[in-house]
Order: sequence, then C-alpha cells, then structure tokens
Amino acid sequence: MNPHVLPHILAILILPVTVLVVVPGWILVTFAARDSRWMPGSALPSLFQGFGVLIFVAGFMIFAWCIVLFARIGRGTLAPWDPTRRLVVVGPYRHVRNPMISGVVAMLGGEALLSGSLLIAGWLALFLLINHVYFLISEEPGLARRFGESYDEYRAAVPRWIPRLRPWPGGSGD
Repeated sequence: MNPHVLPHILAILILPVTVLVVVPGWILVTFAARDSRWMPGSALPSLFQGFGVLIFVAGFMIFAWCIVLFARIGRGTLAPWDPTRRLVVVGPYRHVRNPMISGVVAMLGGEALLSGSLLIAGWLALFLLINHVYFLISEEPGLARRFGESYDEYRAAVPRWIPRLRPWPGGSGD
C-alpha cells in the first residue's frame, strides 16, 4: 500500500465513519423503540427515501472530491492532526469554505430520510453545531495563522456554510 494513502484512510475511518456509521447505527439500535420510522403502506416514505438516496450520493461525491483535493493540492488530510500544507481554494471550495462538512451533512440528511429517524436528524443538527463552534474557535484561526493574507482574502470572499452561486474568481482552476 502507498504510504501516503494510509493517513487518509485512518482519518476517514476515525472521523467520517464515526459520524456517518457508528453514531447513526448506535442511535438506530439504542433508541429503536423511541425513534420515529417510516410507516409502511404509503408512497410518501418511498418518495422521501428516494430523495434521501439522492442527497446521500450527492454528499458522498462532494466529500470524495474534497478528500482528493486535500491529498493532491493541499498535501494533507481531513484530520486536524494532519492538516493540509497548502490552502485549497479550487473546485467546491470556490463556492463555500467547508464543502467537506456540507457533504457529510448531506449524507447524514440522506440517512435521516432513508430511515425516517428524527434522532438521526437531531444528530445532524448537533454535528453541524459542533463543527460550527469548532470552525470559529479553532479551524479558522489556525488557517489564518498558517496561510495569512491568502486565507483572509478567501475568507472574506467565500461564505462558511451557504454556497455562493458563482465561483470565487480568486481560486485557480481545478
């Protein structure tokens, strides 16, 4: 195995797998009797489940794209203990500063729709809140220290969570 791939695999196993598999699985098993579920016999659950699959797949594609960009351009991983060495401002990062988290949020939303679980939807909200606080307290100040003026310019032009419609022209091509 390529030694450069191992840190990415470990970071993915520790962070997104915990958020997307371990915690939702624990919620579904532990709170099965108290959680909501889709009621069989109606077309509405199938519609929501189909929408959940689409949202999950879209989130996964964004997440995977970001992982590739972090490895190829940023020369680092998604993990705070092995961050990127270069500022990544291409691809989805030209529209929003945190597309990887947006991808994970979309996947959690897809899981909530697939299962009909209000508790997984609650986990999604808590996950977003935790990340918002983390980005304000640690991630963004750390990026400002590491990348200086280039990050300050990027942060001023690209929103944290709600994507801009047109890509930021300051980012170089994909």
